[in-house]
Amino acid sequence: MTGHLSRLDPQSNFSMIGAFANYSNTDSYTGGIFSSLYWDANRNKLKAGIAGGRINNDYDDYLGTGLPVKTEDNLKGIFARYSRLFAPNWYLGFQAVSSNYAIGAEGIADGLMEQIGLTGFDSNGIGLALEFDDRDDVRNATKGQYFILSNIAYRESLGGDESFDVIQGDYRYYFPFGEGHVFALQAKGRWTYDAPESGYSSLQLRGYTRGNYLDENYTHLDMEARWKIHERWGATVFAGLGCLYDSFSECDTGEHLYPSGGAGITYLLKPKAGLVIKAEYAVGEDDNSAFYIKLGQAF
Repeated sequence: MTGHLSRLDPQSNFSMIGAFANYSNTDSYTGGIFSSLYWDANRNKLKAGIAGGRINNDYDDYLGTGLPVKTEDNLKGIFARYSRLFAPNWYLGFQAVSSNYAIGAEGIADGLMEQIGLTGFDSNGIGLALEFDDRDDVRNATKGQYFILSNIAYRESLGGDESFDVIQGDYRYYFPFGEGHVFALQAKGRWTYDAPESGYSSLQLRGYTRGNYLDENYTHLDMEARWKIHERWGATVFAGLGCLYDSFSECDTGEHLYPSGGAGITYLLKPKAGLVIKAEYAVGEDDNSAFYIKLGQAF
């Protein structure tokens, strides 16, 4: 991954334009470019990305059917969201997505390297996004809150193969404690209506492969303590619990719940821009685990 940081004007946050490529031992590969732009004293912002590649998935038990399923498909997707400040800390935005993978396609600009899905179909959608943001740093917050509620209406009339709806919500809270330490909390959800299986919601906690666990709806709570150790060096400890469900009442049973936990180290790569590089190890249930090296905080 490579990127360029700069301010488009002195009163705005740092903007970033970058590119990435990755390869996995499933003989899958992805690549793309992305941008996160702020201008006019943060009154305007644009997130956009385009990705492509080949995805291979191997399911031992596909959606609880007991059947093994292998899929191979080409990934292509583009996402853009433009938002405009309309009141102090409040933004209203318009977004559009076009992808042959509907699982998590709405987040292609935020998680380009996590686009894993099933055999795809063409999906084109548009929607609105309402945001509140009073964080002190958009990339490495130490205090404040962030909230976004958005929808994507996928429609055959827009050139897609299916018509269905997706609503997403994301709330984050940051609380400073001690000498430079931060407690961060995230509550996140994705809810679908009339979605085909390839448009279902996916488990998004660290330690799990995105796309391997699916259901109509998804909600998680993720907590993280971020300690400042020495100058630019820090450490993280995190724990989360996710639920995949048709009806929220199913989250009372263990088979729909997915725990996650882990720890890592961080290095503040670009202090003025709040850009962090981190290495983390996360563990889930049923032998799920993952090691990550990535730019940026988890949330």
